[in-house]
Amino acid sequence: MKLSPLFVLLSLILLLSLSSAAELKVAKIEVRGEINEGTYLTLQHAYDFALRERCDVLFVVLDTPGGLLSSTQKIVKMFLNSEVPVVVYVPSGAMCASAGSIILLSSHIAIMADGTAVGAATPVSVGFGSAEVENKTVNYIAGYVKDIARERGKNEEVAEKFVTQALTLTAKEAFEQGIVDYIANSESEAIKGLKGRSAEVDGKTVTFEFDTYRIIEVKKPLQASIYEIISSPQLAAILLLLGIYLLIFGLTSPGIVPETVGAICLILALAGLGVIGINLLGLLLIVLGVIFLIAELLTPTYGVLGAASVISVVLGLLILFNEPLMPESFYEAFPKFIAGIGVGMGGIMTFMIVKIAQIRKKKSSVGEVVGERGEILEFSNGRGFARVRGEIWKVVSDEELRKGDEVEVVERDGLTLKVRKVETGRGAERGDSEVAKEN
Repeated sequence: MKLSPLFVLLSLILLLSLSSAAELKVAKIEVRGEINEGTYLTLQHAYDFALRERCDVLFVVLDTPGGLLSSTQKIVKMFLNSEVPVVVYVPSGAMCASAGSIILLSSHIAIMADGTAVGAATPVSVGFGSAEVENKTVNYIAGYVKDIARERGKNEEVAEKFVTQALTLTAKEAFEQGIVDYIANSESEAIKGLKGRSAEVDGKTVTFEFDTYRIIEVKKPLQASIYEIISSPQLAAILLLLGIYLLIFGLTSPGIVPETVGAICLILALAGLGVIGINLLGLLLIVLGVIFLIAELLTPTYGVLGAASVISVVLGLLILFNEPLMPESFYEAFPKFIAGIGVGMGGIMTFMIVKIAQIRKKKSSVGEVVGERGEILEFSNGRGFARVRGEIWKVVSDEELRKGDEVEVVERDGLTLKVRKVETGRGAERGDSEVAKEN
């Protein structure tokens, strides 16, 4: 009996389609440490990757003691509106407390390993005395968590007790009380356990039917790594105080280093505290870098503002760029490209600073500063600093000078100016008459 070519062709097409449908494509991302804005950016990047690569599952390995409620709410919102099934797995020895338990509840399928626990989501306050918060806050978060559990078909009463009673459950207890879907002691076991299970995704029922699976590791983006560092509450508070005090110190004393560092610290602190978003942070850093560059060209800082300009622009470019539709190879090459820009800018700035210094030295050699007037900024024991022609110079004088005194340059020795106090009014006339008598 002969088989027709058409029948053979159709059979091959059917076999190929079945084989391709039998493989589960898994996008895997690991979340470890406190939940903050950097965590949200990491998961957003992984979700965009899963959509772009048409993955069947976003597999999140979770290990967290808790974190910021604002960032947790963003993650929950993303999971609840996800077009890709989200599976959250808590591996052996990992933590899933506080904010982590809320994220686990918001997933389409929740899995835990033996030796783990979930719960303890009671909010606490920061400060002295009792760590308890107002009942309205507890009630709000309890209702929020209860509604998430209802949406995902989990035990609402138990989920509510995570917040109101700080209830904590082991993996076995969480499975028995309807918080997690099943227990798996390895990632492979967790993924294999998906076979035959269904999840409601974007209004449609998705059933996992597969024979093999393929895991694609999603790397944490550089923006998320930067944000994870600066959004730490402790570091953000330190950066804020450091920025304020450096600005105050820099504006009330000679020099430009304190206010330069202070401005960068202040912007990073505001971003870490959530006052400004990541896109605005990148834009502000680039604008600050341009301001530093202009200031470097107008004042003799000999590279201090130039270096700050390069650092600000490079950081701003790395943070600002966030395009989810580019290929994976682009994200590997882009940081190197930005690093090249930074090196190039540094080289150009070095060349410009050297040339400007040579021009200033050449002009200064003819003594054009002699006869110029300026204002004393700081003076003690015969030495200090003065602003002459908008530039800050080191000065010496045989006279006793005070801050705010007007002085005149009488001699220049390298980068040090010798000055004398400019007398005004009757004092100047008396001094002139005494000189006339001596002559």
